[in-house]
Amino acid sequence: MKITDVICHVLLVPEVHAEDTDSAQDDAVVEIHTDEGLVGIGETDTNPWAVRALIESPSTHTMGMGLKEILVGADPLDTEALWDRMYTGTMHYGRRGLGVSAIGALDMALWDLKGKALGEPCWKLLGGARQEAVRPYASLQPRGRSLEQYCDSLSEWVVKAKDFGFAAAKLEATLTGPYAHSGLDEPEEATVDVVAACREAAGPDFVLMVDVQYAWSNARQALRTLKRLEPLDLFFVETPLQIDDLDGYAFLHDHLGIRIAAGEWQTTRFEFLDLMDRGKVDVAQPDVGRVGGLTEAKRICDCAADRGRLIVPHCWKTGIGISASVHMAATAPNCPYVEYLPAELCQSALRKELVSEELRMKRGVIPLPEKPGLGIELSRDALERFAWREGR
Repeated sequence: MKITDVICHVLLVPEVHAEDTDSAQDDAVVEIHTDEGLVGIGETDTNPWAVRALIESPSTHTMGMGLKEILVGADPLDTEALWDRMYTGTMHYGRRGLGVSAIGALDMALWDLKGKALGEPCWKLLGGARQEAVRPYASLQPRGRSLEQYCDSLSEWVVKAKDFGFAAAKLEATLTGPYAHSGLDEPEEATVDVVAACREAAGPDFVLMVDVQYAWSNARQALRTLKRLEPLDLFFVETPLQIDDLDGYAFLHDHLGIRIAAGEWQTTRFEFLDLMDRGKVDVAQPDVGRVGGLTEAKRICDCAADRGRLIVPHCWKTGIGISASVHMAATAPNCPYVEYLPAELCQSALRKELVSEELRMKRGVIPLPEKPGLGIELSRDALERFAWREGR
């Protein structure tokens, strides 16, 4: 079997709100076609136009190759070897960031293709299941142009998530800092008030996590507020500092009684080694598409297990990425939760409609997929409707 074509779709919701910190409004979806008619599907969470450019760019030298040119003609079953070829061949412009995110979408599609070719779900090919089912947490992003609206919205989402069958949820409590939602700029104590209101709404037995999205510029400033969150029994606090402040993350680890989680922006195991060894983060959060695909995500799970750290993957796209996260989590005994954005609890039309058959939560868990590959199907109608066109 040989790869015959690589297609990158740039997708966009009908109405984009550029002021929202919400990457579920666009998507880069790749398809890898073969001479035997099988097609693998993947996605990544970064600028989709840039991903398409890297995939379609022609090669100019051995360190600046186009990703499509690397793959066409190759055997798609050589997944790990193809990852190394893509990583090495794009070293001049890739290595980290965007280049690895593009590789991540393609690697995800290669594993989907491999599973379809061999008639096995990806988790079996990745080493087999280490847990019987995968436990999701509801990822909740509220709406609101005022603190009161925001707090009410988030509290309502928590109750909805609990009623939906979730046992855990993550609060996007981003009220200040560079990615504050909807133009909000509230005092630091507002974060504590919002989380406390959600804890009251959820009750004492519901697992809560909090994402503050890089709200603070230094660790000592962050510690003052985070200390006040300790009595609220949080599973973790996500990304309190800019991601390159590894010494600041280590300081919070040493002085705070709440787990610190980070890693949604990291690419490759090499950046995660820095995050875990120097930054001392307790919970590593690889995004399968961004980090370099299932090949690299599995390596990171193993690195985290060696260090006694937890894995809770980031996932804020569609059912494609959710499926990849579930397959990865099934093989990792140190992965207690996956981020899950159910169509019923989100506002993104892409998230709701792109995947026609996707993994579903049943009685609070996601059963291990049994279909070959990622086990999902694209809606061709949605792919056409959300396709970005020049002048749109």
